[in-house]
Amino acid sequence: MPPLPHAGFTAQSSTVQVAFSASTRYWLVMPTAAAANPTRRWPLLMFLHGSGERGTDLNQVKAHGPWAWLAQQADTPFIVVAPQADVGGGWNPHVLHALIAQLKATLPVDADRVLVTGLSMGGFGAWALATEYPDALAAIAPICGFGDEDRMERIRHLPVWAFHGDADSAVPVAGQRATIAALRAAGGTPRYTEYPGVDHDSWTATYNNPALYEWLLAQHRRPATR
Repeated sequence: MPPLPHAGFTAQSSTVQVAFSASTRYWLVMPTAAAANPTRRWPLLMFLHGSGERGTDLNQVKAHGPWAWLAQQADTPFIVVAPQADVGGGWNPHVLHALIAQLKATLPVDADRVLVTGLSMGGFGAWALATEYPDALAAIAPICGFGDEDRMERIRHLPVWAFHGDADSAVPVAGQRATIAALRAAGGTPRYTEYPGVDHDSWTATYNNPALYEWLLAQHRRPATR
C-alpha cells in the first residue's frame, strides 16, 4: 500500500468501558484540514478488517480496505478508525459502539455521520453493530458478510449498500441475498451489488470504487421507525 499523504495517520490504543473493560488497538486517520478549522465536524468512517488481519501487528489492518483510495486523495474527507481484533477473536458490537462513543467525545466527529464498512468477518461485524445499535449509525457498507435476518426490522430506516461475489466459496452468497431480502421485506431499501464470477475477494473492486465513498459521504443519520 502506498503511504498516505495525511499527517494525522497514527496508531492508537485505548480502554473502553462497556459492561466490562476492553482494550482495543486501532489506526486513526485525521483530516489535515481539521487542525485549521477546529469547529468543523467530520464524518467518522469505521473500517472492520477480515479474520486474516487479526493479531497484534497493526500493519496487518492495512492489507485490505479503503487505504489505496485514501492514498489517492489530497486529504481524507473522513476521520477514519480501523480497530484490530485479537487473535482468534471477532467483532464485539458493544466494544465497537463504546469506541465510537469515545471518539465522538474526544474528536470533532459529526454524530449524525457515523459510517461503518467491513469485509468478510468485518462485514458480519458491520451488520451486527447496526442491528445491536440501530439508532447510532448513518449507514453501513458490509462486504461478503451477512446479518441476522430476524433483526432486519430494527434497521429498516438505515441506508445500506452491501456487496458480495456470486462465486464466494468462503462466505456463500446465499446468506447475503437472504439478509437483503429480509431487510426489503421489513420495509428497508438497501442497495445491493453482486459481482458475477467473483470469489471471496469482493472487497478490492468495492474499495477501489469512488462511488462507494461518494455514497457514504452523502449519508446522514435517520430516525429509527418502529
